[in-house]
Amino acid sequence: METDEIYGSSGRTSKILLPILYGAVIALSAATVYLFVQLDKMRTEVTQMRESVLNEVTNLRESSSVTSETNRRHLDSLREQLEAARRNAAVAAGQAKTEAQRHADELAKRLAEEQQKQQQAVRSEISAVRQATSDANTKIEDVSKDVTNVRSEVSTTKSDLDKTIAELKTVRGDMGVQSGLIATNSKELSALRTLGERNYFEFNITRSKEYRKVGDISVRLTKADTKRNRYTVEVLADDKKVEKKDKNVNEPVQFYVARARQPYEMVVNEVRKNQIVGYLATPKVQTVR
Repeated sequence: METDEIYGSSGRTSKILLPILYGAVIALSAATVYLFVQLDKMRTEVTQMRESVLNEVTNLRESSSVTSETNRRHLDSLREQLEAARRNAAVAAGQAKTEAQRHADELAKRLAEEQQKQQQAVRSEISAVRQATSDANTKIEDVSKDVTNVRSEVSTTKSDLDKTIAELKTVRGDMGVQSGLIATNSKELSALRTLGERNYFEFNITRSKEYRKVGDISVRLTKADTKRNRYTVEVLADDKKVEKKDKNVNEPVQFYVARARQPYEMVVNEVRKNQIVGYLATPKVQTVR
């Protein structure tokens, strides 16, 4: 900037001096005689001009010096600002590093706490699994004992069932047809159900004018003789009414229905006052073709 200003001022000075010099040369060339006459005057003017030029140059130098000083101060200010910026940057970098370290420490602490929680959870789960395994083993042992007991009970029940079935009898029914096995109590009836040879429907019928539904037939008690263990009933099947009179306890009372090859059998096990208790046995396969 200083050099440009110096050259700018010199250029302006040159532009002022050159026309004068050219004019002087032309004047000297045109009037040499006059030049000699005016030489002293010209020398004075030249001296004055030289002084003027020197003064201007001096002023330019002073101005340039002032400008250079201003520029120097400005550069010094910029340098100071740069140094301050560098120091601030270093401080900021140190703070950022400290902050980053602090954040890293916090993350490490949180990670350690989380790992501790997970380890504790894993230990708790392992403890729970061990307890569950122990409980399961205990339950398995209990189940094994129960299975053993059940097998023993089943074996006992089977033996009792076989014994009960062996004690059952077959008798001839009131229609002269040989009956199946006859049950005289609930235990024997349960044994017959286990065999699964026939369908069984238990009943408890009280003396009434109305018929009582038993299986797919209807029965009405008309008489119950507790002293002689005899009873009389009316059986309604296939829209036909049949009277079974003075029948004995545990006697198979037989009757046919249109849809069965074998007869139905009704067995009364107990005669009470105005009441009979027993069961109805029907064939498994009933349809006749």
